[in-house]
Amino acid sequence: QGFLYTAPVREQGNIYKPNNKMMADELSEKAVHDVHTKEIDLVNRDPKHLNDDVIDFEDVIAEPEGTHSFDGIWKASFTTFTVTKYWFYRLLSAIFGIPMALIWGIYFAILSFLHIWAVVPCIRSYLIEIQCISRVYSICIHTFCDPLFEAIGKVFSSIRATVRKEI
Repeated sequence: QGFLYTAPVREQGNIYKPNNKMMADELSEKAVHDVHTKEIDLVNRDPKHLNDDVIDFEDVIAEPEGTHSFDGIWKASFTTFTVTKYWFYRLLSAIFGIPMALIWGIYFAILSFLHIWAVVPCIRSYLIEIQCISRVYSICIHTFCDPLFEAIGKVFSSIRATVRKEI
């Protein structure tokens, strides 16, 4: 009451004690997205199209014009190839899928670890150290070479050449 100015009150409150209900709800809810427990898509198993070059029947066996086998043989060959490939893939993935996933998981974990804890810090350290050298190099170039090249440029800028064709 004895103050000349009152302290301004924000409608939202501060970030630690929000006045309005909507802001309080936003702060209390944590939008945590865990990539390890996300739901996988069982329909589209190659969303980034990593394996678009997998071999199909038409990529291996093709009959050119003029040399066709019997239609029944062609259909049976297609079915045999496709079913055999399908079931052997399922069998191999059932036997070796989990061990290979374990091996690749370990490999990429090591690769990520080395990238995060060794490669990037070394590159950043090198860039920090080389920045000092590049500044010294830049100063030397501007101090010694720029005046020299400017003088040479002025010397050659006064040369005039004319070309005449005599017959």
